[in-house]
Amino acid sequence: MTDPLPPGAPALPVSFHQRTAAIAERLPALRAALARWLATLSRFDVRLSVERREDIVLAGYEAMANSAEHAYPHGEAGPVDVRAEAQPGRLTVTVTDYGTWRPPAASDGLRGRGLLLIDTLADHSAQVHRDDGTTVTMTWLTG
Repeated sequence: MTDPLPPGAPALPVSFHQRTAAIAERLPALRAALARWLATLSRFDVRLSVERREDIVLAGYEAMANSAEHAYPHGEAGPVDVRAEAQPGRLTVTVTDYGTWRPPAASDGLRGRGLLLIDTLADHSAQVHRDDGTTVTMTWLTG
């Protein structure tokens, strides 16, 4: 048994984590799971408008799609982890793959805007490229 939180202490973080193969056919289910989790947050006193939840899901999905399209060579299906955590005043989503970072190719004007979209939708975003994969962290302020 755990001790209850002292009066006035912030609530414990509310979190989400799922892993799947980073292939396009698997991503819609992961996107839907993230959307369902976001919809439950109001019961934990995390207030997000419908539009804000849509922004979070779209940015998260874009990061997932980048993992599926770019992280693994020759169509291999490595893993992608999606984690989210709601804490007082902010919500953070991280998408991590374990593939190889490839710098964005020159755009033909129709593609190559995923990272810009993520930067626009999130209040803050950052990418960390490692030898063993890439993590995209997106943060939204909550009221």
